Amino acid sequence: MPQIDTGDTAWLLVSAALVLLMTPGLAFFYGGLVRSKNVLSTIMHSFIIMGVASLVWVLWGYSLAFGPDKGGFIGDLSWFGMRLVGAEPNADYAATVPHQAYMLFQMMFAIITPALITGAFAERARFSTFLVFTVLWMTLVYAPVAHWVWGKEGWLGTLGGLGAYDFAGGTVVHINSGIAALAAALLFGRRLGYGKEPMEPHNIPFVVLGAGLLWFGWFGFNAGSALAAGGAASNAFLQTNTAAAAGAVAWMLASWAVIGKPSVVGAASGAVAGLVAITPAAGYIGAWPNTDGYLNIFPAIIIGAVAGVLCFGATRLRSRLGFDDALDVWAVHGMGGTWGAIATGIFATSAITSVAGFQGGVGGVIDGRPEQLLAQLAGVGATWGYSFTVTFLLLKALDVLMGLRVKEEEELVGVDVSQHGERAYVLEEVGVAAATYAVRPSPAPQPAPQPYPAQGESQAASTSP
Repeated sequence: MPQIDTGDTAWLLVSAALVLLMTPGLAFFYGGLVRSKNVLSTIMHSFIIMGVASLVWVLWGYSLAFGPDKGGFIGDLSWFGMRLVGAEPNADYAATVPHQAYMLFQMMFAIITPALITGAFAERARFSTFLVFTVLWMTLVYAPVAHWVWGKEGWLGTLGGLGAYDFAGGTVVHINSGIAALAAALLFGRRLGYGKEPMEPHNIPFVVLGAGLLWFGWFGFNAGSALAAGGAASNAFLQTNTAAAAGAVAWMLASWAVIGKPSVVGAASGAVAGLVAITPAAGYIGAWPNTDGYLNIFPAIIIGAVAGVLCFGATRLRSRLGFDDALDVWAVHGMGGTWGAIATGIFATSAITSVAGFQGGVGGVIDGRPEQLLAQLAGVGATWGYSFTVTFLLLKALDVLMGLRVKEEEELVGVDVSQHGERAYVLEEVGVAAATYAVRPSPAPQPAPQPYPAQGESQAASTSP
């Protein structure tokens, strides 16, 4: 009979809170990258998803993703409305914590995944259509893919399927959202003035703040996925921080070499790229204490550094191809997640997996098992194909029924005002107050500041986590 461990339960609940914090962090990250007239709508996308996705999850989403299996593809509705999800452990998923705690932890992943997609259609989406899309996408795309990989009898995962490794969501969260973002960018089309007028980030300090919150919350994302307070969590924590550091430095150096300046936006974006790529691998790589495991943190450095350079290159490729993924969700999450899944098949080592208890203690190419790479490629291919196809068809139907974009005049004035009737910055009132209460004449006008020196980086590398 499974018994609850209070330490494991406390760690999982704290990790759930850390993962939830990532979505407000994403709101700041995305909000800083858009123009000032669209910052509220961008932040609202992430914030309201915390409400919408939570309700979907407790009503039917969790049951579809983790409930009793239906053909390896999806769960049934046996747990609808949290029926049978209580304080006792569910040994199929986590034997030392309440089933409810495991559900809450998984809820936070279900919240941030559709929030990531919103970066693709920022600055031009109809809010009502976005809400309907979120509910349908969670039901038709997120829940099935989560069941494939993490469900007890999902056809793709390690519990009873093909054996593709995804420790904390490289496939379920990042590839899934990144490829959905690609479909969304193609269907929403370009923003008005795209390629003809500057679309620089309006608040880079917001971007750095958001990246910092994401980095912080990601420890819950990855280390929490060990589902216990112990060595597996500690190792995942180490691998996560190492890859983030390598990604930040690598993207900064790449942008410095190509553009001539070490971009602040690039450093923040690189950290996120490293975090994305290490997510599927964090629990399967590294050196376990008191073993002769593979070289400690070197795989994490390689994974993070390659992600930084690869995702930087993907943002520039996207720019040349001309499709308007506004905040480069595909470049960072789609491509970073794909690299991370492949790298997991290369660097997974039995020195970690055997102690952590995953898939009978088998590794990847580095352990002489190239077949693990084939399982990873199957997971990548299946998620790319399913997520793109279903998202494309879903958005196409919603475009016919509701319309995807705001009207042209609404986009010109900004979706903050046109969709929400509010503005982020009420500057003219500040000017009136200053004029009313001034006791000294204003100083002489100063020369106009020079343009931001890294315009190409800010536009091409404005990216998502």
